[in-house]
Amino acid sequence: MGQYDKLKLENQLCFSLYAASREVIKLYKPLLDNYNLTYTQYVVMLVLWEEQKITVKQLGEKLHLDSGTLSPLLKKLEKMDLIIKYRDKADDRVVNVEVTEKAKALKEKIVEVPEQLFCKFDSEMEELVQLKKLLDNLLIRLD
Repeated sequence: MGQYDKLKLENQLCFSLYAASREVIKLYKPLLDNYNLTYTQYVVMLVLWEEQKITVKQLGEKLHLDSGTLSPLLKKLEKMDLIIKYRDKADDRVVNVEVTEKAKALKEKIVEVPEQLFCKFDSEMEELVQLKKLLDNLLIRLD
């Protein structure tokens, strides 16, 4: 192994993660276009559908997004009437986010997306479950 092999793109874990992430998001695009959502808006909604109500801070932590990225996303989702944002009555420094009735109705329609995406992978379910576990463990170690 040469002195500069560690600088080759093909030897970079970060590039493989980056490229794979981009390719998966590309697969999501036509599916999410049917619902007028971007991938990032979709993952925000996934958390909100699960939680129903959450603080902006907790949402950012779950999604590994800073407020500079999250704020414009939430504004857009609010304009789309999928969420409401409001200050907490007990502590006005805390901003809560909650799903709307329109978002609840969208959840019923969009439930097919994960299965449609899985069909695009040429992999065994076991491989994908193992990959997810490895990536989850990596995220934990990087936090």
